[in-house]
Amino acid sequence: MKVTIEVDCTPLEARTLLGLPDVEPLQKAMMKEFEGRISQAMSVPDVDALMKQWAPIGMQSLEQFQKLLWGAAAKMVDEPSARAAGTRSDEKKPAS
Repeated sequence: MKVTIEVDCTPLEARTLLGLPDVEPLQKAMMKEFEGRISQAMSVPDVDALMKQWAPIGMQSLEQFQKLLWGAAAKMVDEPSARAAGTRSDEKKPAS
């Protein structure tokens, strides 16, 4: 047996029905904090300082990821038959 119940209500009504807390004040406070941080970050005249805030790991990880992608693409271009067959082109087939 399959029973389907459809409830047409707003998110606030659903939270109240399920007994969940009202998180609207928390959401408003968090959005105000985010807006303040974004405004503060955008007012920084030094682009280098802004990038360090947004990407604390730095550009080194991005460069390493780029090298990984270029290496994979180069292998696919160098060995198209190996990619299609699922083996490397320099592998020898076993003698029958």
